[in-house]
Amino acid sequence: MPDDAAPRDAAEPDDAAARDAAGRDAIARDAAEEASALAHPYVAPDATAAYGDHPDQVIDFYAPRGPEAPVLAPLVVVLHGGAWRAPYDRRHLTAFADFLARRGFAVANVEYRRGSAIPAQGGVGPVAGRWPDTFDDVAAALDALPALAREALPGADARRVVVTGHSAGGQLALWAASRHVLPADSPWHTDRPAPLRGVVALAPIADFDVAVKLEVCAGAVAQLLGGEGKVAERQPYADPALLLPTGIATTLVQGRADIVVPQAVAESYADASAKAGEVVGLTLLDGVGHFALIDPAADACAVVAEEIAQLAW
Repeated sequence: MPDDAAPRDAAEPDDAAARDAAGRDAIARDAAEEASALAHPYVAPDATAAYGDHPDQVIDFYAPRGPEAPVLAPLVVVLHGGAWRAPYDRRHLTAFADFLARRGFAVANVEYRRGSAIPAQGGVGPVAGRWPDTFDDVAAALDALPALAREALPGADARRVVVTGHSAGGQLALWAASRHVLPADSPWHTDRPAPLRGVVALAPIADFDVAVKLEVCAGAVAQLLGGEGKVAERQPYADPALLLPTGIATTLVQGRADIVVPQAVAESYADASAKAGEVVGLTLLDGVGHFALIDPAADACAVVAEEIAQLAW
């Protein structure tokens, strides 16, 4: 037996214990971040407008607040996350919307149809997304937004629009900015780029292949696309990493400690953008997990607001 066998074997239990401890710490941090982000009281909007007949086809509007609020403010469109699943709606982002409004932005918090509350076949949680309804709604909301904002928020500047979204909402934000590069037979394809100042995607599910490999959100990507048998057919119409370059300024904000949507997903999207000849900003935050990005009590949320401001003003 080699002389060094014993020391190496002796170290292995310590290494395993360290990994287990790190995993427990990450889970505890994630739970604490989520609890903090979701503990904020509901903030009622200043106005709500419908962009369709379904109860989920609505947009809540928040006027810019405070003594230094501009007369004409950039409009930030917010798309909530929650793995495209029914239990998670726009209500958990009202504190974030209010936080942005207090920073001088006009804010549109978009609701859209999500998956069923019934567990997926063979799954343990609610179905993620509806095909094609989820995408129908995001497209319709963005198309209707200028007219709705003019009526609901006269102080919103529809010429300075930034779209932001968190997690699954980050995927939808990137997708909304890429409709002009969708396949020509897509019902959501547009002839020209959306008139956006940019996109700020927060821990987005931005590359479906990597998300599936890392088992992000327990099979949510396949469910969003209508099931395993539909992934290959529908992925080119929904995966942001395949819809490049967009020509629209894009920044990703990602916590290095995120165990819900790990940074490898954002990094893969940034790499795909570079290969397509486009530079995408990637801001990585040390010691930050998934939910701090939308938590007004967290320093990371101020970073997000600054990234939005860089594009909006």
